[in-house]
Order: sequence, then C-alpha cells, then structure tokens
Amino acid sequence: MNNSIYSINKGINKSIEFRGLRAQYIWYFAGLVLGLMIVFAGLYIAGAGTLICFSICGTAAAFGSIKIFALSRKYGEHGLMKAMARKRVPRVLKSYGRRFFQQLNYQEVQR
Repeated sequence: MNNSIYSINKGINKSIEFRGLRAQYIWYFAGLVLGLMIVFAGLYIAGAGTLICFSICGTAAAFGSIKIFALSRKYGEHGLMKAMARKRVPRVLKSYGRRFFQQLNYQEVQR
C-alpha cells in the first residue's frame, strides 16, 4: 500500500498560535483592538482632535499589547487560567460551629 498519497496534518492537537500569542491571548488581543476602536470612535464623535484620539489610543494599544504578550510569555497556554483559579481557592476553612460536622453522614465522607 502506498501511504504517500494522503497528506497527514501534524498539528491536530496543537493550540492556535498567531505571532507568539497562544490560545486565549488571541481573544484578549482582539478584545483590546475592538475596545480601542470603540474608544477612538467615541472620542472622535465627542469632538476630540484626531491627534488626541491617535495619541490616547496609540498609547493604550502599545501598553495593552506589551501586557498581553508579557502574560503570554509568562503563563503560557493555560497558565493564566490556572493562576486565576489558584487565587479563588481559600487558604483556610473556618468553622465556628459544630452543626456542619454533626450533619455529615459516614457514607458521604467516604465518597
């Protein structure tokens, strides 16, 4: 059998990458661009000068892009979600009464 007639896609399970941005950071960057377009339109409609609109949006775009690329380099593909989840886990659980522990059944604890 000749296997050379079929091309094999080697990147089936790889995450999406665009110019160094991986996975959800592409969506963050798209949100930044969309938000800056709305801010620019709002400033321009409000009567601000074109130079002021470009300077405000340009500064925000540069800062936001640097921040997004830094997050992508620091945390990687899933690291930011893991870091955000880790912050939501409480360090200690405090209980000031016995009622919760008295209502537990032995079968529920073993599961």
